[in-house]
Amino acid sequence: MKNPLLSPRQVAALRARFERCKQEILSLDWLTEGSVTENHPGTWRWTRKVRAKTVTVALAPAQAAAFRHAIDNHRRLEKLVQDMRALSQAYLLQSIAGPPRRRNPENIPKRP
Repeated sequence: MKNPLLSPRQVAALRARFERCKQEILSLDWLTEGSVTENHPGTWRWTRKVRAKTVTVALAPAQAAAFRHAIDNHRRLEKLVQDMRALSQAYLLQSIAGPPRRRNPENIPKRP
């Protein structure tokens, strides 16, 4: 059985979702990885990995708020990129004719 290709309407829907992800990426501000935790009341720390080592930096309360926002932006960016990869793969595999694919990996003969 041949894999049916996406209709022009389905391709347009994928493209629209992809473009929305791009626009959301453009709206993001500062980015950073890591986490912000309260060390003691009123004192904060930013922790992240650098070359497989944990690095911690003391922060003022205003810095902690800015870092939390930047970390949230980074997580959103990662999610958007993941979504864009999935949309791209759906488009590339389902809108361009390719070789026939097996439906069930259990049907693949095993080597003796």
